[in-house]
Amino acid sequence: MLSAQLMIILDMTVVNIALPHLPTSLHFSGASLSWVLNGYTLTSGGLLLLGGRAGDILGRRRMFIAGISLFTLASLAGGLSDTAGLLIAARALQGVGGALASPAVLALIVTSFPEGRERTRALGIYMGVITGGSSLGLVLGGVITEWLSWRWVLFINVPIGIAVLAVTPRFVGETPRLPGRFDLAGALTATAGVTALVYGFIRAATYGWGDHLSVASFGAAVILLAFFVLTETRARQPITPMRLFTDVSRAGSFVARLLLIAGMFGMFFFLTQFLQKIMGFSPIRAGVAFLPMTIALFGVSRLAPRLMPRVGAKPLMIAGMLPAIASMAWLSRVTPATTYWGGVFGPMMLLGVGMGLVFVPLTTASLAGVPPKDSGAASGLVNMLQLVGGALGLGILVAVYGTASRHAASHPVAGLSSFAQSQHVLAHGMAAAFGFAAILDVCSLLVIVALIRTPKLAPPGPPATAQHPQEEAIAS
Repeated sequence: MLSAQLMIILDMTVVNIALPHLPTSLHFSGASLSWVLNGYTLTSGGLLLLGGRAGDILGRRRMFIAGISLFTLASLAGGLSDTAGLLIAARALQGVGGALASPAVLALIVTSFPEGRERTRALGIYMGVITGGSSLGLVLGGVITEWLSWRWVLFINVPIGIAVLAVTPRFVGETPRLPGRFDLAGALTATAGVTALVYGFIRAATYGWGDHLSVASFGAAVILLAFFVLTETRARQPITPMRLFTDVSRAGSFVARLLLIAGMFGMFFFLTQFLQKIMGFSPIRAGVAFLPMTIALFGVSRLAPRLMPRVGAKPLMIAGMLPAIASMAWLSRVTPATTYWGGVFGPMMLLGVGMGLVFVPLTTASLAGVPPKDSGAASGLVNMLQLVGGALGLGILVAVYGTASRHAASHPVAGLSSFAQSQHVLAHGMAAAFGFAAILDVCSLLVIVALIRTPKLAPPGPPATAQHPQEEAIAS
């Protein structure tokens, strides 16, 4: 299950390194390039709630197999794409497959391990795969792009997907079906609303904030998201039960996650391009440049479950947010003269340590106290916030980058050659995006401090006996 989850998470970031090679290969424009990422994250994030609900009603193993099958076929189609439109469509279908499969993984973890130390350890491994996979995708993307082709970034999923489908019936048991119905109106309004919001930010990056279509997109997003909330309050079986937000601490963890991922995902997008376009790194060198952060993030995320019983979840979150904020603030000072060891390596290590400390206790706070009947919906919501936060953050930071770049281009620096001036414009826009990511992280820290209340975990004791998922579901 975690191998499949790793494959799904890798596809959020593995194409980052390949992005600079797509404009010449498939004739992408600069503004449309971000849709290679957002085509995946929007469909996946928008439909995760429906995928979680479908697992509750139809069986989680069944939806997991359906999702991995679609994901594998879409990966093959994406690798064979010969136009920009086909690639974006394939990425969107990958997102649909991920939305069906991902909630089953987290829901099975939540229902298979009792709340407390055992679930915390299980979530520590899960979050190690999630966070480590995001940065590992950058390394693999560089190796595959340089040694083979950007197309193999997608082709590599095909044998993995086939292997997962072959072993799933042997090792993963089916969960009992729960009676219910699908909230299609909620799923469609959530997806359409977030898509309109992200499109408004990305269009504003190119055409300015006064563009009529940008303003119309923001207006449509407000209406659609308001209708989504109204639908969920009235639906008999909503994909997002509003009772999940009645706990202030849990609601705060949702908001903090959204802001945190928004800054982190945008950082991956811009830093990979900074390494290649400004510093002149090859794809494989740019991918390997992220390896220290990957190791730090995975190692610290495995350490976090051991620290939680000693220091508490909330102090651990706060301790992790401080280096994350410092990392983004440091990156906001990049210039064309910035070196890897002098201005990139340090921020990467700070971010790896910070994210490793934050994500496990934040996920624990999001799922604490959720009854088994809502585990699918809660798991889908956690995953949705991760993906939608990435898409929304990327859209916002692309808009910040576009505004800052246009300003720098309209005020050229005297004495610079045309090439040096273009490098200055790129670096200035990226620095502004990193600076805004730091602001998003500060907001996340404020939410954690003000809203999240987490009890200290009990000291180690005799292992508890986990209730079988079917027994727990029947009991609920």
